Amino acid sequence: METRCYIGIGSNLGDAVANVQSALEQLSIHQQLKLDEYSRLYSSKPHGPQNQPDYVNAVAAITTELPAIDLLHALFHIENNHGRERLPNQHWGPRTLDLDLLLYGDSIIDEPDLKVPHPYLCERSFVVYPLSELNPGLTLPNGTRLQNCKNQLQGDDLFVLENLSHPSNPIR
Repeated sequence: METRCYIGIGSNLGDAVANVQSALEQLSIHQQLKLDEYSRLYSSKPHGPQNQPDYVNAVAAITTELPAIDLLHALFHIENNHGRERLPNQHWGPRTLDLDLLLYGDSIIDEPDLKVPHPYLCERSFVVYPLSELNPGLTLPNGTRLQNCKNQLQGDDLFVLENLSHPSNPIR
């Protein structure tokens, strides 16, 4: 059975726009994934340490028959192909590519290696705004409406990238 999933994509090292575009391409050619659509690209300030470059972010909607844990491993594989290094004690550090499994259908998963919905989904404008482009009426598996999450965020540090190179005006 196919499951609709949402993947958060971010990069702030190297050519971040190219890294996000390459990740979208990798999702589109993966044999066990179908890339359905993706949001515009956004620029955002980093969470955690501020002494790192801004991020380029997007959200992709995919369908897959893979179990959630296998999908997570496929995402790790794509990250690794982009030179992602997972350093201990560096939770919010710079990275060439970050792929987060935001939603896996209507599932709520609470395993040591996998939490779905993503625990910080509603706290991050760089996730909520692009996700709302793809599914503005979305209700999360816990019953929270995505619009309610969006209403609680400022979006001041989020910019839509125009022509994939220059930030435009802030979201709000």
